[in-house]
Amino acid sequence: MSETTHDSAVAMSAPPSSDEGLTPAQRAQKYGLSQSGARPGLAEYVRQLWDRRHFISAFASAKLTAQYSQAKLGQVWQVATPLLNALVYYLIFGLLIGTRKGVPDFVPFLVTGVFIFTFTQSSVMAGTRAISGNLGLVRALHFPRACLPISFCLMQLQQLLFSMGVLVLILLGFGQMPTWSWLLVFPALVLQFVFNTGLAMVMARLGSKTPDLAQLMPFIMRTWMYASGVMFSIDLILKGKHVPAFVEVLLNANPAAVYIDLMRFALIDSFTADKLPPHVWAFAGGWALLMGIVGFVYFWKAEERYGRG
Repeated sequence: MSETTHDSAVAMSAPPSSDEGLTPAQRAQKYGLSQSGARPGLAEYVRQLWDRRHFISAFASAKLTAQYSQAKLGQVWQVATPLLNALVYYLIFGLLIGTRKGVPDFVPFLVTGVFIFTFTQSSVMAGTRAISGNLGLVRALHFPRACLPISFCLMQLQQLLFSMGVLVLILLGFGQMPTWSWLLVFPALVLQFVFNTGLAMVMARLGSKTPDLAQLMPFIMRTWMYASGVMFSIDLILKGKHVPAFVEVLLNANPAAVYIDLMRFALIDSFTADKLPPHVWAFAGGWALLMGIVGFVYFWKAEERYGRG
């Protein structure tokens, strides 16, 4: 069909487009287009993370090296910081308050608790800032965002392993000789690492939208530490006191306390099986499985929103 213009020129009307009436989604499907930065399926996401396992490891090691690069003592602070915390807790709780009474091998008991809880505490704190503190990297490169909280938890595990060397020296100094039970350290640490990583992923998603959460977390973690039996024996505190049954269950099922108890049982001769909550390994495995799966899926659900807005 044609029409004559005022200057006698003839113009042909354009043929109707074959895309008319299509929604943006249908048009994208027609031409094989996909959304930039769209969230992959869960199985594909896991595969992408596995493909970047070397990046995760290298990033964790680089962060660990850079953490104390400006300090004169450098990497010594990896061990000195939890040791100084243990010393402060010993002076305040062990000597002034007297929580060491009735606790055999109190120094190994305390140092083990401080080191193991610090592992969880540092993982959670680092996870809270994993996205909000690395927005430049998130916005500049395309990679599974879960690499960041996993890297930070791996960094904290590496730091704990440095500290474990000093812990072994302390144990030997206080008469704790190596036994077969020391091998239980490895499965306990694996379960705690999975738990920490899942919790760090939850906090990473929350912290990506609410950066102020990082300012609140030290108070939450300090409260959690006091409820985890780091500086005292929960059994001795509860002994002779009439507390509601659910409070005792919550204290015994507290994941931080569970992993601390497992490590004390593995390393300290006087911390015998009767001091462990019933089914402690089931608690440890259950918390790791629950938090690992829930934290990973919860983080993955918001994959396409990290670094935007």
